[in-house]
Amino acid sequence: MKKELSTGFNERQYMNSGEFEVFFYKDMNLDHIQDHSHPYYEVYFFLNGDVTYDVEGSRYLLQYGDYLVIPPGVKHHPIFHSSGENYQRFVLWISKEYYESMCSWSRDFSYTIRYVEEHKHYRFRTDFITFQNIQGRLLDLLEELHGKKAFHELNAELLVHSFLLHINRITYEMLHQVPQAYENVLYLNVCDYINNHLNENLSLDHLASFFYSSKYHLSHVFKDNMGISIHQYIIKKRLNASKNGVLSGIPFTELYHQYGFSDYTSFYRAFKKEFGLSPREYREQKGLPEGY
Repeated sequence: MKKELSTGFNERQYMNSGEFEVFFYKDMNLDHIQDHSHPYYEVYFFLNGDVTYDVEGSRYLLQYGDYLVIPPGVKHHPIFHSSGENYQRFVLWISKEYYESMCSWSRDFSYTIRYVEEHKHYRFRTDFITFQNIQGRLLDLLEELHGKKAFHELNAELLVHSFLLHINRITYEMLHQVPQAYENVLYLNVCDYINNHLNENLSLDHLASFFYSSKYHLSHVFKDNMGISIHQYIIKKRLNASKNGVLSGIPFTELYHQYGFSDYTSFYRAFKKEFGLSPREYREQKGLPEGY
């Protein structure tokens, strides 16, 4: 870090900015914090300490990598089990108005908070690498808020939006863990479907709907197994299939449609990028006359 961004505990339970605030707390001698609630959303990230956290009567013994999502009006407080522990955590506050403005743009921003409000489950647990990534993003946000670089306020807003979506993605993955065997079957079925429907609609929306899966989960499973995105796989399959069409004598202006391309220009560019030759050059290389 370029500067020390941590602070001691601030008993203030109201927001100054009206939109969002983030804190990095490091305390050695805290032994009691009163049960409280506030009119904004709090996302709490635990780093270190001997602490159980009480949220509306549900108690969570915290470990490194845990995060809590606490909606407005929900009472909460830490319970300290020993003195002299270095109690470290990040805390992100987001006002109701700012959160609602994000959700009015896209409902995806509300995923984790909706889950918490519906199920009254407030604690989530991550692995070491995932939480290291979270910590890095929060430090970037703190540095931006405390810095004086040009456009720092706008960039801080972008970082908050990106961070909330990142948390939503982590939460989604936790809640949708499935056996590896199922993911293998899903991946193979997607491959079969693509190979049998190359001239049809193969948009991610369509595939996700057909396989009753989220677009994110489908993309994630496919890339983990194949090493390339679904879109890249579809393009490669369509181009390989089109080679026989190029040699068949079908006019190029009709050929592209048979292999699922929206127009000849996109087909031409993709073909040349993949094979190093234009469709016409490929046909000529195979020794076929131009009018064939």
